[in-house]
Amino acid sequence: MNPVTLLSLGRIAVGVASIAKPDLVAKQMVGQAEDPPVLTQWFGNREIALGLVTLLARGGHRRTLVLAGMAVDAADAGTTYTAMQSGALPKRLAVPAIAVAAGAVLSGLFGLRVKKKVKKTRKASAAQ
Repeated sequence: MNPVTLLSLGRIAVGVASIAKPDLVAKQMVGQAEDPPVLTQWFGNREIALGLVTLLARGGHRRTLVLAGMAVDAADAGTTYTAMQSGALPKRLAVPAIAVAAGAVLSGLFGLRVKKKVKKTRKASAAQ
């Protein structure tokens, strides 16, 4: 399966979990549940929307959405690192979150590269 499709499905799963079980997701992200859980649910809405529109998009639009997702994930990693450095987020929570966000950036990059290679292979086959 294409890495972009997997990443999109992962975003949707995280989003659904954030809305359905915000206390569980918040504990994993920041160490405690929020009351009310609105920020975790906002995060979930963002992930579902980004995952769905990326799945539905084609061509250049899909590439643009993958790049937007990579920018969001890079920002998440940077924000989490800053929170860890300031002591606002314990290292035991920050390091896995940074790893997940960085992994999402790399997955998006890999997905874009796979798509380019597939296009080149198809063009070469068509030319023969």
